[in-house]
Amino acid sequence: MPTLSSTAGFISITRTAEELSIVCPIDQAQHNAKCESPWTCFKLEGPFPFSLTGVLASFLNPLAERGIPIFAISTFDTDYVLVKEEDAATALETLQAAGHNLVS
Repeated sequence: MPTLSSTAGFISITRTAEELSIVCPIDQAQHNAKCESPWTCFKLEGPFPFSLTGVLASFLNPLAERGIPIFAISTFDTDYVLVKEEDAATALETLQAAGHNLVS
């Protein structure tokens, strides 16, 4: 099972043909930016080999079963899962019950 840690100061920039998406602390967002907040970010400690399947699913399925919406971002080495701050305590409890461990 992946371990998770709370990630302060997380920033992700993704550009596609349709949009530019910047995920950052609210105090770093431009004043006129379209924002949705607040979120809590969980980091799935990697790296995970690309041949390993089901890592993110093992993390997301328990949250989906509890009706907790997520926003997932993956990098080459690591997966990040953001949940609304109001769902963070329930998400953490759900993930721990599913066998995931929190590390600081």
